[in-house]
Amino acid sequence: MYQLLLSEFTFRQGTPESAREGEQIMLETARRMTGKTPDDEALFKRATQMAVQAHSATDALEAVRAWRTAFPRSVQANRYELEILIGLGQIKETADPLRHTLEALPTADREEFIAALPLFYERVTNANLAAQTVERALGDALKSPNLAGAAWSSIGRLRLQAGDENGALNAATLGSEHANSPSPWPALLALQLMANGHTPEIKTAAETLIKNYLQATANTKPNQAAANVQLGYARALANADREPDALAQLEQLTTSQPDFSPGWLVLGSLYMSEGQPSQAQTALERYLTVAAAEPLGKQAIAPASQVNASAIQQRRADMDTARLLLAQLAQKRGDIQAANQWLSAVQSPGQMLAVAVQRASLLADQGRIEEGRALIRAVPNRSPDDAMLKLRAEAHLLSDHQRAADAYKLLSDALTDNPNDNDLIYDAALAAGKAGHLDDEERLLNRLIKLDPSSAAAYNALGYDLADRGLRLQEAKQLIEKAAALAPDDALIRDSLGWVQYRLGNLQEARRLLEDAFQHQPDPEIAAHLGEVLWTQGEHDAAREVWRKGLALDAKNETLQKTLTRLKVTLP
Repeated sequence: MYQLLLSEFTFRQGTPESAREGEQIMLETARRMTGKTPDDEALFKRATQMAVQAHSATDALEAVRAWRTAFPRSVQANRYELEILIGLGQIKETADPLRHTLEALPTADREEFIAALPLFYERVTNANLAAQTVERALGDALKSPNLAGAAWSSIGRLRLQAGDENGALNAATLGSEHANSPSPWPALLALQLMANGHTPEIKTAAETLIKNYLQATANTKPNQAAANVQLGYARALANADREPDALAQLEQLTTSQPDFSPGWLVLGSLYMSEGQPSQAQTALERYLTVAAAEPLGKQAIAPASQVNASAIQQRRADMDTARLLLAQLAQKRGDIQAANQWLSAVQSPGQMLAVAVQRASLLADQGRIEEGRALIRAVPNRSPDDAMLKLRAEAHLLSDHQRAADAYKLLSDALTDNPNDNDLIYDAALAAGKAGHLDDEERLLNRLIKLDPSSAAAYNALGYDLADRGLRLQEAKQLIEKAAALAPDDALIRDSLGWVQYRLGNLQEARRLLEDAFQHQPDPEIAAHLGEVLWTQGEHDAAREVWRKGLALDAKNETLQKTLTRLKVTLP
């Protein structure tokens, strides 16, 4: 007891020398007391912690290795050594403590530990070396049918961190082949490759692995691992502008696993973006019902996942997201009372601004736009970015309610203090164009392109503006084609391409592009353009049908309303 007290008092004297002396006393005491106390490891652990707190890497390594020598099968000792070596950048030397940790873990915990390994190494500078070291350490796990899926997937994720997509795909393939039953880990790695792969070949091969996994689990008992993979697959499809395929996956998922709440939330969100409000309403309300009754942590793949404050916070945030979407649906159908009821149920502090913006929009719809502006301004700033977010939200409110000139003034004033804020420049340019300051719009968009040559939105906005005004059409086409090269899957850019082709008189090409854009992203503005092309081609019934779909999406859309007025079309 005297040695322990002396160690702690010495350590806390506040100098590097005393800290090291205290740690050394603790380590020596741990060595002498091994086998003589109820918890022999506690002294080694404290000595290691002292060295870490004193920022003495050498002493920390000495203490943890003494600990591991005394207790070679200690999970804690091996994990501490693994983490210290990674922190020191001694990646090659992590193979032994990694292997020993795995051997010391209970069998039931090994898969989860293996799956988490990329997190241990995520900050190392040499990701290739980390992947090679982990592969060497997991030699036995790679031969185990129960662990091969997780082991190969962790190696693949490390290869992916090193930029080796082909190596990662190969690891995902080996993990799928060597697992004794369908393993979710290779499929989850394949999802990363499908979403972020740099070549079509990588994306296609990854998608095949995902499909194979889902097919293999289709006739098994419903489980959360398969549900997470299918949900991730649906999101990847939606992000790739394959909304019909995404909807098919989500509808299948919510049918086979109706108590898996995230499926309903994503399905409802996708129905909204696809212009299917009644289906969205049903799915989002179903989500809230299921989520309220679903145990926290149920969706986690890892068996040892625990309910914690973060999980509770995420669940609340997701439920509030559903309520915000339901409020938007209520607003679109003109049910202000229902919209306010949904907004009143939102409780997440992080959604305060979103709620205020939605309420401001409701007020503006009633002609009370100044009250709405005041509501947005009154939201407390929770982060340094909130002030700018509030200003942009206020500008959008003005612009969306026939006050584009005021929006442009607000944004122009803000640009004085933030001249190189790309988002602010873009918003100001659009507001300038809407307010009729076309030269300012062009000047601002050219400025944004100079600041950010990779901004597809800037090229598209400038090209569309020229095309819409019938000016410099070849230049407009080149600008939009540049935007399409930067963002080839963007349906709104495809809409711009179709519109410039229409202005150039290429009706068939315009129709092809606009039909493709509208199929991938039902949008009232695309509907306005496609309907006009059809109308010009003499297909009036088809044009009216497209315009009706556009009005169902947003009856107040300015472009659509102006198109109908200009063409003197009245829809029954």
